[in-house]
Amino acid sequence: MTILVVDDKKEALKRIEGIVAELRPDAELFTFTSSLDALAKARETEVDTAFISVKMQELSGLDLGQYLKDLYPAVNLIFLSDEKEHAYDAIALRASGYLLKPAEKKAVQTEFAQLRYPEDVKNRKRVFAQTFGNFEFFVDGKPVAFKYTRTKEIIALLVNNRGAQTTNGEIIASLWEDDGDPEKKASYLSNLRQDLQNTLTKLKLNGLILKQRGSLAIDTKKIECDMYDWIDKKQESRYHYLGDYMNQYSWAEYVHAELDEISYAMEDEE
Repeated sequence: MTILVVDDKKEALKRIEGIVAELRPDAELFTFTSSLDALAKARETEVDTAFISVKMQELSGLDLGQYLKDLYPAVNLIFLSDEKEHAYDAIALRASGYLLKPAEKKAVQTEFAQLRYPEDVKNRKRVFAQTFGNFEFFVDGKPVAFKYTRTKEIIALLVNNRGAQTTNGEIIASLWEDDGDPEKKASYLSNLRQDLQNTLTKLKLNGLILKQRGSLAIDTKKIECDMYDWIDKKQESRYHYLGDYMNQYSWAEYVHAELDEISYAMEDEE
C-alpha cells in the first residue's frame, strides 16, 4: 500500500505520520508539507490512500483530493480538519473518511478498517488482456473501443512483448511489415500513439504505458493477462492454453510457437 500524508503544519504532519507508520508499518509512506509537491509525487507514483489536511495555502486539500481522484479513481481520501464545515464537500468527492484534528490513533485505525476501496478490492486489476484465441483488451469488464484498429494492435504487440520497450521501428515493422512508405507509416504511427494516449487518459489509466524516447512498453504489473498467468502458474492457472494465441496477428507466431513448446513440456510432465 502506498500512503500519502499532506499537511502544511509540521507538528500535525508529524503526528499523523507517526500514527500511520505504526498502524501500517509495511506501507510505502510519503509525507509533504506542500500540496503541490504531494501532487507532483502522485503523478509519478500511484497512491492507494491519502490523508490530507483540508486547509492548506498552495492548493486546498479538497482540490488536491480532486486531482488525486482524477489520477486514481479508486484512491482512498481521508480528510483532516479542525472543523466539520467541509465534511459535505468531502462526501461529494466520495471520500473514504473525515477526521477532526488532532486525529487519534483509534480513529485512524477505524478509517483503515473501513476504507472505501479495501486493499483486496484495489488489488484486482482494472485491465484484462485476452491473448488466447483472438486478442481483446478489456477495462472494467468492457472491451475498449479505439479510434483506429491499429491502436488496438499496438496494445496487443506491447502485451506480446511482456513489458519490454518496443521501438517505433519495431512497431512499424510488426504492423506493416514491408508495406508502403516508411515516412508515411511513421506519421501514421504518431496518430496511433496519440489515439492510444487519448483513450487511456479518458479511461484514467495513466501510467499503463511506459514511455521512453522513441519506444513504448506496457506496465505488466497493472494488467491481468491470461498468457502471463498461464506461463507463471502453469497447471495452477485459471486460464488454459488450447493452441490459439492472438489469432488475428501474424507477428504473434513466434510467441505462439513458444507457448506450444511450454504446453508440450507440461504434457510430458504429467
